[in-house]
Amino acid sequence: MRKIKTPSEKRKALRLALESKRIVRAPGAFLPLVGIEIERRGFEAVYISGAVLSADLGLPDIGLTTLTEVADRAEQIARMTNLPAILDCDTGFGEPMNVARCVEIMEARGIAALQFEDQFAPKRCGHLDGKTLVGKEEMVRRIRAASEARGDPNTVIIARTDAFASEGLDGVVERSSAYVAAGADVIFAEALNSAADWRAAVDAIPAPLLANMTEFGKSDLLSAGELEKLGVRIVIYPVTLLRLAMKAASAALQEILETGTQRKTLDAMLTREELYDLLNYKDYNRFDQSIYNFTLKPERD
Repeated sequence: MRKIKTPSEKRKALRLALESKRIVRAPGAFLPLVGIEIERRGFEAVYISGAVLSADLGLPDIGLTTLTEVADRAEQIARMTNLPAILDCDTGFGEPMNVARCVEIMEARGIAALQFEDQFAPKRCGHLDGKTLVGKEEMVRRIRAASEARGDPNTVIIARTDAFASEGLDGVVERSSAYVAAGADVIFAEALNSAADWRAAVDAIPAPLLANMTEFGKSDLLSAGELEKLGVRIVIYPVTLLRLAMKAASAALQEILETGTQRKTLDAMLTREELYDLLNYKDYNRFDQSIYNFTLKPERD
């Protein structure tokens, strides 16, 4: 089996990446296997979205998941990749003392960066209207609790603010500056609209910025290169792979329903050989010679 970096090594890698001039690209993983593929493709981090973990359970993104549910799934994803995992912790599962406990648990589960937001619980998707924010001082208490609770100084604390919709860029800057003073390492400015907004935010906020390039939302879908030139340090694609997977699954199910066979969908699938390669099947043979004692034949229709 391949050797996986320790959580400490992954956290140090993310810190070093934030200090470089290159943007950190973090697609969202909804399965451990997806995290492995993200690493194989050459990305710098894995993002674990609260919206995706909710959807994985068949739930809307309104804060229904528990700390234990999120911790279990996040650990499963994080431990199977050498990339640092950035975890969406919503509002921290309660009061500031709950935020502190969340940090302790997620560090123990191998997470490299933890994200907390300034919405009231129950929260809602950052690209929906009608969001309600806690006062600046309440979020400052959350971030201070998170910062003081971390056992590894390389654990990255990300403060997300949803203030742009209701308070404009001035509100984003004011809140973000307070969150940085409280211990936030990165600011996640949610649902900014345009490149001009990102440039203004980068110039005014005293910390690295994270951009959410989610589909069908309020933000222009800028490329990683464009965001890098604007000074953004992290870009996430939280729901992209889940949306693609579910669309493909839906189409395949409809094909089987209508025709009674999946033959026409084979070209869209991983072959058995490709799947086994992704799973590192051969590596397990070092431990048990009976694991990989077969030859894969050419795929048939």
